[in-house]
Amino acid sequence: MSAVHRWDLLTREEIAELAPSALLVMPIGSTEQHGPHLVTGTDAHLATIFAERAAERAKRPEDIVIAPTLAYGASHHHLPFGGTLSLGTHTLGLLLEDLLGSAASTGFRRLFIVNTHGGNTVTCSAAAAEAARAHGLVAATALTTDLVDPATIDGPRHGHAGVFETSLMLALDPDTVRVDKLRPSPGGAARIRRRGLVVAEPGRWEELDGFTDDPQSASVERGERALAACVEALAAAFEDIAMLGA
Repeated sequence: MSAVHRWDLLTREEIAELAPSALLVMPIGSTEQHGPHLVTGTDAHLATIFAERAAERAKRPEDIVIAPTLAYGASHHHLPFGGTLSLGTHTLGLLLEDLLGSAASTGFRRLFIVNTHGGNTVTCSAAAAEAARAHGLVAATALTTDLVDPATIDGPRHGHAGVFETSLMLALDPDTVRVDKLRPSPGGAARIRRRGLVVAEPGRWEELDGFTDDPQSASVERGERALAACVEALAAAFEDIAMLGA
């Protein structure tokens, strides 16, 4: 198993010694409304847990360093509901550019951005590509749920504050779930789209009341299965990146 280190608990000399051969994991989430029943720190909390547990499960590289979680993301689409602290996509891109450049200057050659907020996805991908070009890093990123085999998940693996995320939080931190506020999203079933088609519809989040599907179907058991699937898939991705640039 990999040895797991927290950046904020290391000295500059210890980081410099680990950097050339270690994988740097950078978790990113958001601070945003999650319907009437989940706390605003849900995505940042999940990013931290996924990164830590996947690092503990990974068999390589020898060392994994976990950076402090970035708790803010691109969440302007949630601003109408309140409870949201958002960065614009341009601001987030500049922030990631500086952070990845800082990691490169410290000596890291391999880096993985663990993302748990869909609004960050495009920006994280662009930042990873630019870091590879500008600094010669092997830079990877993934929205964690995209790595998961749908067959391993009972119900949807995407959505916002729906059954998937609510189940995860019931399993991880049940005191943060306002169970008396659970109700189906009023926006109806997900709309069918052609594969690969991305559509942004004005007013759709308001129609959904800021959350998707039916969190009333959430359970601890579903959350435990979802957590195991996410951690296993992310650990495998860490191992894949560990083989590059070694």
